[in-house]
Amino acid sequence: MSLLGRAALLLAFAAAIFAVAAALWSRRPGQRRWQESAERAVYGVFGLMSLGMGVMWAGLLSGAFELRNVADYSSTTLAWPFRISALWGSQAGSLLLWAWMLSLFAAIAVFTNRRRNRELMPIVVAVLMGIAVFFTSVLSFVTSPFETLAVVPAEGRGLNPLLQNGYMMIHPPMLYVGYVGLAVPFAFAIAALWTRRLDTQWIQSVRRWTIVAWLFLGLGILLGGRWAYEELGWGGYWAWDPVENAAFMPWLVATAFLHSVMVQERRGMLKVWNMVLVVLTFSLCLFGTFLTRSGVLSSVHAFGESTLGPYFLGMIVAILAGSLALIISRLPDLRSQNSLESYISREAVFLYNNLLLVGLAFAVFWGTIFPILSEAVRGERITVGVGFFDQVTLPIGLALLVLTGVGPMISWRKASGAQLRRRFVGPLIAAAVAVPLVLVITGGAGHWAANAVFVIGVFTLACIVSELWRGTRVRHQLGGVSWPGAFLQLFARNRRRYGGYVVHIGVVVLMVGIAGSKSFASEGDLALRDGQRGEVAGYTIVNEGGSRGSDEHKMTVAVRLGVFKDGERVATLDPAVNLYRVSQQRSTEVAIASKWDRDIYVVLVGLTESRLARIAVFVNPLVGWLWAAGLIIALGALIAVWPAPRPALAPVPGAARSGAAARGD
Repeated sequence: MSLLGRAALLLAFAAAIFAVAAALWSRRPGQRRWQESAERAVYGVFGLMSLGMGVMWAGLLSGAFELRNVADYSSTTLAWPFRISALWGSQAGSLLLWAWMLSLFAAIAVFTNRRRNRELMPIVVAVLMGIAVFFTSVLSFVTSPFETLAVVPAEGRGLNPLLQNGYMMIHPPMLYVGYVGLAVPFAFAIAALWTRRLDTQWIQSVRRWTIVAWLFLGLGILLGGRWAYEELGWGGYWAWDPVENAAFMPWLVATAFLHSVMVQERRGMLKVWNMVLVVLTFSLCLFGTFLTRSGVLSSVHAFGESTLGPYFLGMIVAILAGSLALIISRLPDLRSQNSLESYISREAVFLYNNLLLVGLAFAVFWGTIFPILSEAVRGERITVGVGFFDQVTLPIGLALLVLTGVGPMISWRKASGAQLRRRFVGPLIAAAVAVPLVLVITGGAGHWAANAVFVIGVFTLACIVSELWRGTRVRHQLGGVSWPGAFLQLFARNRRRYGGYVVHIGVVVLMVGIAGSKSFASEGDLALRDGQRGEVAGYTIVNEGGSRGSDEHKMTVAVRLGVFKDGERVATLDPAVNLYRVSQQRSTEVAIASKWDRDIYVVLVGLTESRLARIAVFVNPLVGWLWAAGLIIALGALIAVWPAPRPALAPVPGAARSGAAARGD
């Protein structure tokens, strides 16, 4: 098994090198046939990496404990779904998944462009396979997932209990789809620079790639927050952890790119900026991979000490240096076709949006690497606290929320005063009406930041609704269709635009959920014996009895809690603590009662022999809005990337008559 897996990786490494060489050689005059060889080699790399993945999964499922990865992360008592997810629980296994996804996306890119972008494809193949050379070389020569043990244990250590969670089965793969998917736009950008084909064709070719990768990266971040919320037992979902930040930064820059490419397509502007954003996005994806594997920062998400840091750092530096050198050499070809005519225009709003997003990404980057810099300069690691990130992100987030509503309402090139008054009167009235309502609901101006988010959220939603109303009304009046039909036609005829509006609605819901959960949460600690009760945030918690149990996998201590509000039972919760037999590790099983406006979140800290249960209770408002926002954003992104129906071909004159004659009608 080890031999087969190692052979697959070595052959994939060799095939990737061949693909790079053949693709570059095909650029020479009279050597076009080598392009087909390079593309076939891409399919070969995908097949070989799939073989390696299959071997690794077979080892995890069958308990091949002669493999170090299997012995360290699987066991015979582990449920089979977690044996599958144990692949990305290890460092080498997660890199294998990264490399396999890269080969898959490269094969898809080659297949979907087999009849188009033929001038770009040799460089696209060379870039993607060059990245594959790096990953397959690391897997073959530095940290092999098929490393064997001299002494084969009778049983494996099993997966970390924190990772034995359904969300951890899908959170890392979704992040990797985002990370790896963003390699394709990067490859097309480098190909456009190399070949000097710097029109909008390369952007149109990668638009769906970018949106899908952005969507999966964002959903992966949300699912990671959901995992932390359910599994870590601290009552929160986001802690500005370095690895959380590492996924957030490329998502921010990719968001900026998705907005600024519209300016290039519409006005021929921001060409250099867009190239920089593409390069920066993919470099930050690699930086996130570097952070989890270098051991330079402490994180619950990281793989601990590792020797891989210098390799990834060298790769990032090489990509940044090479890409920036290529951009500089093509500056004459990247001149904008138009200039900014007004600071009050849609392209100006997109530019402000870009500056804020990149500024936020830089602030998060600075806060993340500051401990490393302080240790290098002063010999003392100074950690940046949550307060820094909250203070920086609050004003930027409020400004971005305003621009989310303003952007679609303003015309290209220049907006007139009359147009601004006509379009913004309704949203401003809605925001003004929302102010006293918000103050009454939240209890005054004490939580000014959350109140600001709520009011601006109303303004932004009103802007989006007014745009949808205006478009629907025009189609109803001109198209002679019903109101529902006119509304649906908006999305059918301009899916990218109106799918974007749905995404914006999801962003508003997300921001409101974050503001509510951070500003109005309550918590309390209780120590209750059987039958005793305590109060937290207006809820009565009653200890209805503890229990102890065990199976072949773990031992469990649990307590049943009744939750009452105004004398009425609103939930029954069963928080627990597990002790896993193989690893002797302890984990908490959080109990959550969710409603649309709040979560009651309970953690069992411990249950003594005298049946005294120590519990932590959190009442978290609007947390469910975060997960609902993810669904709304996913819906909007799917609308935006869904292919439009092809227009029906016009009948050829005389075709019907000739067809009838041929049939003898």
